[in-house]
Amino acid sequence: MSTKNGSTNSHPQGFVIETKNLRRTYKLGDQEVHALRGVNLQLGPGQFVALKGRSGSGKTTLLNCIGGLDQPTEGQVIIFGEEIGRWSENKLTTWRRQQVGFIFQSLGLLPALSAYENVELILRMNSVGAKERKDVTVATLDLVGLTKWMDHRPYELSGGQQQRVAIARALVNNPKVIIADEPTGDLDSKTGREILKLFRNIVHERQIAMLMATHDSLVDEYVDQILRLQDGEIVAIETPQSETPETASA
Repeated sequence: MSTKNGSTNSHPQGFVIETKNLRRTYKLGDQEVHALRGVNLQLGPGQFVALKGRSGSGKTTLLNCIGGLDQPTEGQVIIFGEEIGRWSENKLTTWRRQQVGFIFQSLGLLPALSAYENVELILRMNSVGAKERKDVTVATLDLVGLTKWMDHRPYELSGGQQQRVAIARALVNNPKVIIADEPTGDLDSKTGREILKLFRNIVHERQIAMLMATHDSLVDEYVDQILRLQDGEIVAIETPQSETPETASA
């Protein structure tokens, strides 16, 4: 991870995500709101990084720019060495659908569909064949511990189970990048720990680059690095120094 001050951890595979002098300015009436003020970061494969900061510090705007959901006013978002600002809308859409997993606090599960159908839908959108769709969907639901509940609809599941469906949906296309916005915000601490442990294991095992905006103090025990945002700038980088017995044995 490299940030504004230039400190770098090298990754032989190269960086998955880079931003260079990323700025995002909004017009609010006659006012200009500087949501991002020159953010530079680099994220490699197998890195689980948390973005922290008060509401309005720029966390969600940064995630949206990296995920191609918003366009920066200035600067670059570079994915595997390619600047996504140069991509056509079709290429951007295909990249998001095939290589990015999005997890939001609101979840966005379709209430009329079962857990299985919510997850499988991503593969249908990517034109995956029926047998492979079934095999991959079942394996992904098993990964998040939901095999027994795959036929249940979201309203029949607990909050933690719904979050696991959202995680399975984000993972089913075997993404290279996961972008998560407050994914544990509505969970109790026990369920939050289970979800964070799951994230950490998957990120490290599958060598995914994961960037997560959060206010949750529990994440400090699970992430590789914490970036603190203030007024649209990275003002501090923290590397958790110690592991708890639980996380060390996980």
